[in-house]
Amino acid sequence: MRPYPAMPYEYPVGICYPLTECCMFLLFLLCCIHAYKKGIGNIMYLLGGLGFGLLLEYVNVATNAGYKYGQFWVMLGIAPHNIPVCIGTGWAIIIYTSRLVTDALGMSLWTAAALDALLAVNIDLSMDVVAYRLHMWHWDWESRGPQYNVLTSQWFGVPYGNFYGWLCVVFFYSSFARLLEKVKAVRAKIWRIFTPILSILISQAALWLSLFTIADFLRLTFGITSAHRLVALLVLFSIMSVWGYVKRKNKTIDHTTLPAVTWLVPVWFHLYFFCWLFIGGFSTENTRMTVFAVINLLVGALIHWALFIKPAITPLPAVAKQ
Repeated sequence: MRPYPAMPYEYPVGICYPLTECCMFLLFLLCCIHAYKKGIGNIMYLLGGLGFGLLLEYVNVATNAGYKYGQFWVMLGIAPHNIPVCIGTGWAIIIYTSRLVTDALGMSLWTAAALDALLAVNIDLSMDVVAYRLHMWHWDWESRGPQYNVLTSQWFGVPYGNFYGWLCVVFFYSSFARLLEKVKAVRAKIWRIFTPILSILISQAALWLSLFTIADFLRLTFGITSAHRLVALLVLFSIMSVWGYVKRKNKTIDHTTLPAVTWLVPVWFHLYFFCWLFIGGFSTENTRMTVFAVINLLVGALIHWALFIKPAITPLPAVAKQ
């Protein structure tokens, strides 16, 4: 039985949702173990990512922001405005491991946050197109008019605004958390506990302004759509990331010291949903979609090959003067 008449796919096999949840919970547990070993700051940043992810998803679903979720084992809220808890853990582990990478690179605050956002959206590009067809969540194209198609509208059925939102979410939380962590409080330990709460509140306000108030103003005044905003932010964050990497204070990085979770999380997301692209039969739907899925997988692999394997990431020693 098809859950949505316009979507030509039935629900996936029964193991799909529980397996997805269990893997996300396991990865979250591994991140918790790593954060616990690193101290209170890491723990609160990870838990803050969980809280932010759950809050923003619940607010979006409760206010009918254009999508709703399928039924998982562990749900938060009252149907039909309930959300899977694993979505919150997904946000948390992606945000947390992205920061571990940029911290290791020694980039400045704003450029590190920009790279965090790009690393996160690289994962989302692999996940959303497939998860949408697995009915893990559904965008309500049907109510927007006959000119929209559930499989081909915008990014193969995924709104451009979704990726723009991903960039904003990660950038805001990463930026504000880092800024607040720089505040020299009298009781530093207590301040670090409350830092994620303040980061969530400020980030949620900034996100609301970006996705609704500012977006509506730009669209109505200048005709700037979500696609334009997405491209502009991708270009801006790419420039910031390259600049931040080139200008970073610490020019060396020991790639062997990066914890396993920093590659386990992106590898799982990329490979898991890439496999479902073929298991679910979606790869034959649209050649361009499948080609882009392969390209995005290769981009993710190239990034993490450079971070974790390629020894040339550390510069050659300077030649002594004669």
